[in-house]
This record gives sequence, structure tokens and C-alpha cells, in this order.
Amino acid sequence: MPQAFVSTDRIRSLFTEAMSQMYRAEVPQYGTLIELVADVNAGCLENDPDLRQRLAQAGELERIDVERHGAIRLGTAEELFTIRRLFAVMGMQPVGYYDLSVAGVPVHSTSFRPIDEAALNVNPFRVFTSLLRLELIEDEKLRGEARAILARRRIYTPRAVALIERHEQNGGLTEAEATEFVAEALETFRWHGEATVSAETYKRLHDAHRLIADVVSFKGPHINHLTPRTLDIDAVQARMPERGITPKAVIEGPPRRNCDILLRQTSFKALEETIAFSGDDDGAVRGTHTARFGEIEQRGVALTAKGRALYDRLLASVRGEVQVGAGGAKAGAYDQELAERFKALPDSWDELRGQGLAFFRYSATPAGIAAAAGGTLPNDPEALIAKGYLAFAPIVYEDFLPVSAAGIFQSNLGTDQQQNYATRSNRDAFEAALGATVQDELALYAERQAASLDAAMEALGLAGLLLKTVA
Repeated sequence: MPQAFVSTDRIRSLFTEAMSQMYRAEVPQYGTLIELVADVNAGCLENDPDLRQRLAQAGELERIDVERHGAIRLGTAEELFTIRRLFAVMGMQPVGYYDLSVAGVPVHSTSFRPIDEAALNVNPFRVFTSLLRLELIEDEKLRGEARAILARRRIYTPRAVALIERHEQNGGLTEAEATEFVAEALETFRWHGEATVSAETYKRLHDAHRLIADVVSFKGPHINHLTPRTLDIDAVQARMPERGITPKAVIEGPPRRNCDILLRQTSFKALEETIAFSGDDDGAVRGTHTARFGEIEQRGVALTAKGRALYDRLLASVRGEVQVGAGGAKAGAYDQELAERFKALPDSWDELRGQGLAFFRYSATPAGIAAAAGGTLPNDPEALIAKGYLAFAPIVYEDFLPVSAAGIFQSNLGTDQQQNYATRSNRDAFEAALGATVQDELALYAERQAASLDAAMEALGLAGLLLKTVA
């Protein structure tokens, strides 16, 4: 009798736990961050019963402690193509296209994550995956040298590739195969303290851009951060120094609000780590490299296209007026201006929903179901909500923000200075390398909202009713 396959959710959870244990061993401060975030989250849930109830009703309470996102940077189209297949074994798909050239970072990216709501609530592991854009290296000779170096490396073990192929051919993996797959896949993300290039080559790559040196100089795309989710990022930011951690100057993303929106992120700067360069006959040459850091995130409601347009406009207006300088200069002025400008974006769930600025999950209430059994309900969705027959709750934003991602990158490449550049997007080239089309995150949120509304209306005996206010 053939052995049963384990779920992709199970494989993803195994991998997340293995990755977390590996990174905790490699970067001890990550463990400190996990402890701090756990303390802050426990305090938030204890002091805010409404928040606890909302998370519990949405099925999100259990996922908070296991929630992580990581980030890797790849060097070639072939590496990106295979990573898509590797993440598919874990039930993760590419969502969104991010052009980080807007902040002078020579990569473009996607996020691999689960897309089904049930899978997200089991384990919403995400990996922000970037591909180096060699065409943005201005020095033609250095560009060719970097391309040749990358062409020689193999970042996946033969056994990992074989197990990916087995999953594709058979439609799944057994428990034993899944355990072996996790161990083999982990090797791609492991830190290696030995560079594959000489100190002189490393310096030339580093002088072109620190991130180029990080991608090209090593045998694999070491995970450069692993991020827990907090329920109060301002509290974490304030308490990081108590644990011996210095945070970056500003929290990336929107300001603190009553109704959290999108994504807020902070981090501590990358560790300076000793590495061995490829040397001559006398042996390896020692040097240092900075790449791996700690990050924390706070997630809010996903905004509609209308809401994102307003968010982007407000953020751009602040960055146009006040830019944080090297070393965090003007960080206080930036935070004040951010809070002031964002008063233009409604800060209540009712207004965000009513103006079609955010996505919500709808559900029939016990009172509504009882009323439906006893008679005819109003066919106006607003009346249903007003009477307490139809409830709504924010859909959590599962994705990333390009300006915030670039800000984290810049901070951990040595400066908190904010930069604004013209976009040099090339989505077609990215998707060609990926071998697939990235999914539209806004469409995914709209589908989840619509599905929840359909289910709620059916429960109330009003199937087919549409919410006019939904964007």
C-alpha cells in the first residue's frame, strides 16, 4: 500500500521551525528578539481583550507565535527558477513584484507565501526573494566577472533537487521524504564564512554596491534575516536597547495608528562577521562582511487600490519634505511629519470600510442567523451591519512594501539615510526568469473578501447580495 503524502502546510511548518533553530544558532541576537517580541505580544493580548477576541475570531491568534518572514538574495535566473519549485513543495507561491531600484538597490523581488486563508492561519511563512540585476552594474568588466562567478556556483544540493522533482512527479512527499527535504533545502539558506572570491575581487564588488558583494561572493544565498511579528512595534523599538540591541532610527511604513494598516518594520543593523577570502598558496585571507541582521514587523489591514494610492501619496509627500540623513538625522522630525500627514487617511474601521479603502472579512453573526430563521431580513448590507446581523473584521496584510523593504536594506548596508530614485522596473524579465507570473496581491485580497461575503450572505439566506461600498 503506498504511503500517504503529508500536506504542504506540514512541510512548511517543519521548514520554518528548522530555519528558526538554525538562525538562532547563527545569530544569537535573533533569539533575544524572539523573547522580546513574545513579552510584548503577551502584554498586548492581556491589556487589550478586544484585540485578543478579534484575532481569535479571525483564526489568527494561534499563528502569531509561529509567524516569520525571511529574505534571500539570488544571483541568476536559474537560481530563481528553482527556488520557485522549492517553495512550491511548501505550498508557497510568488505574490507581487517589487522594484527596489527605486531606492538604489540593484534587485527586484517577489514574496513566496501561502495564499489560501486556511494555510495562512496554519503558518504564514513568507520569504522575500530578490534577484540581482546585473544590468545595473555600470562597470561592464565587473558585470561580466560577476556573471561568470555566479555561473560556476550551485546553491541547491542534488538531493534537494531530486526531492523537488519527486514532489512534482508524484504530487507530494511522504513524511520521511519531507523530513529529508527540509534538511536538504536548509543547506541553501545556511551561512558560510568562506567567500568564493579573493579579497581584491570582493572589494571591487563591494565598491560597486555592498549588496552585489553579498550576492556574488558566497557559495549560497544565506538567509539574511528572520522576522517575528509583533502586536506593538513601538514598544519593541523602545525596549530593544534594554536587551542590548540598537534599533534603526525610524520605523519603516505608516505611523502608529488606532487601526493598523499594511506593514511597519524595524531592525537592528547587520552584524560584522569574520570571513575567509579565497587566497593564494599561503591560504585564505581574513576579512569582514556585513549581511545578516534582525528585524521585527507589525501587520495591519490590507488596503484596496484606492487605499494604497492614498497611502503612497501621503508617504511620498513626507519623504519629499523630510528625509532621514545618515546616522538617523531628522528621524524625530520625520516621525512627526508622518503622523501629521497621515491624518488624511481615516483611522476607524467603519470609515476605512465605508470609503472602500481596506479589505474586510465578513461573517454572519449569531443574532443574524437567528433573525433569518425567524423572518425576512433587510436586503441592504448596511442595514444588516447596523442591526448587528453582519460583522466585518480587517483582513491582515500578508505582503510587503517596496519603499519599506528598500529602507531596511539601506539601513543594514550601513546607513539610515533615505533615498529616492526613479523606478527602473523590469517585471517581464523577472517573470521570465521565475518561469511564472507573480500573483496580484490586491486580487487575492478581493477574492478573500468576496468569498467571505458570499458565505455570510448564504448563512443569512441572502445569497447573491453585493456590498455596494466594497472597492
